[in-house]
Amino acid sequence: MTKALQYILITITLTLGLASVSAAEKNNFQAPDFQSIKTETLNPDSKYYYPKLIAKFHSNDTTMTLDEYRHLYYGYMFQEDYNPYRKSVYTTKVEPLYFKNIHTKEESDTILRYAEMSLSDDPFDLRQMMFFTIALKEKKKLARAAIQQFRLNHVVAAIMSSGNGTQEHPWFVISPAHEYNLLNFMNHVAIEHQSIGETIDYLKIKKDKDNAKVPDGYYFDVANVIEIYKIKFENK
Repeated sequence: MTKALQYILITITLTLGLASVSAAEKNNFQAPDFQSIKTETLNPDSKYYYPKLIAKFHSNDTTMTLDEYRHLYYGYMFQEDYNPYRKSVYTTKVEPLYFKNIHTKEESDTILRYAEMSLSDDPFDLRQMMFFTIALKEKKKLARAAIQQFRLNHVVAAIMSSGNGTQEHPWFVISPAHEYNLLNFMNHVAIEHQSIGETIDYLKIKKDKDNAKVPDGYYFDVANVIEIYKIKFENK
């Protein structure tokens, strides 16, 4: 693992750890109201109108609130190009470069280029957001890297604000891949997937003496992912 990768994972882990503890202690997480989010993000008169939110997101606006990020993340489900199982053709083009200890200038440029192309296909590819930030740090573009890390941390915070990962209060995601991304950012490795009914995913994690006090696994709600996918793709 590269030093840059270690650094950003530690930073994200610390951020998520603090957010998780805060949410658990204050019990201030809230499951998304998808009907309200759909109404607001499709309403041109709403401050949460999706074209407004995504424009702020792409303009590197660091004043966006957690509430705006919740509408941005979950509101993406109601956009025309949403597909929870879509994977950009660019995501694996430079996979071997991601885990090299040292990158040349040309390699960093290549990572940046393909990450940007991947994110143009899927703005919430959390893994590509992470590698994009790493490459910017390597190229000493620290201001831009800070903005990208702000984006990533706040998208992840939006997910974590939806629950606490228990069966009673699962985290809501818009893509099954985000389940694994979130656990990786928390420094966990998923070792088993189980389906609880038709709408809940359970990921069991690898346990060791350093994380003996954490749960054996975490729960994710994918009910809306399945519902929207069926409407858009299977029922046609």
